[in-house]
Amino acid sequence: MFWPMLAVALGFLGIAVLGALGIRVFIEAQRLGRQVAHTTQAVGRAAEDLERAATDLARTGEALPRG
Repeated sequence: MFWPMLAVALGFLGIAVLGALGIRVFIEAQRLGRQVAHTTQAVGRAAEDLERAATDLARTGEALPRG
């Protein structure tokens, strides 16, 4: 009777550990998603700034000095 109860207890413990690890993975995936969204917005702002600077440079007719 000892071995079946030990097997059930170890099975339950294994499921509990897998559940805890699953929750941790879910939380880290959410954090990564937020970081990706933040970085995407930063890259978008930088691209807009670069486009604006290129447009201003083209409008003034100035070229970068060759060198």
